[in-house]
Amino acid sequence: MSEYPLYEVFVRSKHGLNHKHVGSVHAIDDAMAMENARELYTRRCEGVSIWVVPSKMITASALDDKEALFDPSQDKIYRHASFYELPDEVGHM
Repeated sequence: MSEYPLYEVFVRSKHGLNHKHVGSVHAIDDAMAMENARELYTRRCEGVSIWVVPSKMITASALDDKEALFDPSQDKIYRHASFYELPDEVGHM
């Protein structure tokens, strides 16, 4: 089965707003990937939505690019909400 293409699986939980990576599956096509992902990662009705993405379609940053990609945002303090006062009703953010 490992000769089949690899797909990355993302599941949105009942209580979440975003999809989270939960693992990978091998499948011959998108439909089989979806079925395998459902069987493996949502057997207990944990999710409300599944995404399967061919691994080869994902582009990731390299560790060597970390400074160039993320350090420039440190000088833009308005992007960090650390100095805002939040009402108690908001909860933990």
